[in-house]
Amino acid sequence: MANVSERISQSAFDGSRLRVILMMDLYDGAQNEFLEAYEHMRNQVAAIPGHISDQLCQSIENPSQWLITSEWESAPPFLAWVNSEEHVATVQPLHSCVRDTRSLRFSVLRETGVAFEGTSGKAKGGLQSGPRLGDGVVRHALTFTVKPGTEERVAKILADYDSPQARVDENTRLRRTSLFMHGNRVVRAVEVEGDLMAALRHVSRQPEVRAVEEAINPYLEQDRDLDDPDSARMFFTRAALPTVHHVKAGRHAPEDVRRHSLFYQAKEGCGMALARLLAGQDEEAANDASSPIESSTIFQRDDIVVRLLEVNGPLGAHPTQALGIGGHRKAAMLGRLLDGGANGMPTTDQEAARFLAQAEMNLITDRRATQS
Repeated sequence: MANVSERISQSAFDGSRLRVILMMDLYDGAQNEFLEAYEHMRNQVAAIPGHISDQLCQSIENPSQWLITSEWESAPPFLAWVNSEEHVATVQPLHSCVRDTRSLRFSVLRETGVAFEGTSGKAKGGLQSGPRLGDGVVRHALTFTVKPGTEERVAKILADYDSPQARVDENTRLRRTSLFMHGNRVVRAVEVEGDLMAALRHVSRQPEVRAVEEAINPYLEQDRDLDDPDSARMFFTRAALPTVHHVKAGRHAPEDVRRHSLFYQAKEGCGMALARLLAGQDEEAANDASSPIESSTIFQRDDIVVRLLEVNGPLGAHPTQALGIGGHRKAAMLGRLLDGGANGMPTTDQEAARFLAQAEMNLITDRRATQS
């Protein structure tokens, strides 16, 4: 049996302040246009609940390199903003000015000064309680819908492509890609060692992946033109399904677990609260030595929540744990947050098993990169 790693955890729900860093490389001559777009954007961002401050910086060594830093009371309000249609429209004018961008997000662990709210002396947000243990893997997902009636054709296209080259550069490598479908919704979960954006750019240029993307184009509900940078950028911006929580118990070896994915449709405006509830349940499962759940990754955007699980044994053997509803109180809370779930939430294993069958996504393909 392989060595089992110790527990790892990452979360947007620890309550600590968030520092966001956006690094940009501007086109020559675009500085004034960029400044006008930034002034418009920062006035809108300043009104977003949870936003504390931001700074615009220009490199003293290379005038085309710019930096925007912003501070937020916690991660959830930032994620709600950055994943909104309002954000998509707000940043659109920046695209014609910027050659390349990279976004980094950090929770605040230590500081030498404190940001205060007004004259109350109350610090905005808290500090991360302690350093978290990671595994060097960045997790991200994309989701989109296809036209009803085309699901089987799309599933075949997504299952039958050749895997792209895993090695991106000396520091970045594709680790795993899993594709799931739930009705006409597709979810593609990726794991990357190194730089996520470098990996996504690498994948988009691979002929195998490009052929698949072109093949599914006629079946997409949202039109896109991959030859038009703005159209492609808009599609993938709306398709992004960020990770908001990941926990790994470290009790089971990789060969002893199987991957599953569950789809949750939240009531309007309840997606973040639903993701937070499931995250708390999965943290409890990670502390429970009897739990079959080895790891959980929760992705959330708007009112869509996807929970990717690694499970030791059959998923249906412990249906309430698999659903993330330990006990009647948690089931009731989940029911209040799920779209159409208020009346008929499972309270027995038999009811949970039926609910689980409805929530589980169909696995289309699960590919691990070979070591190279």
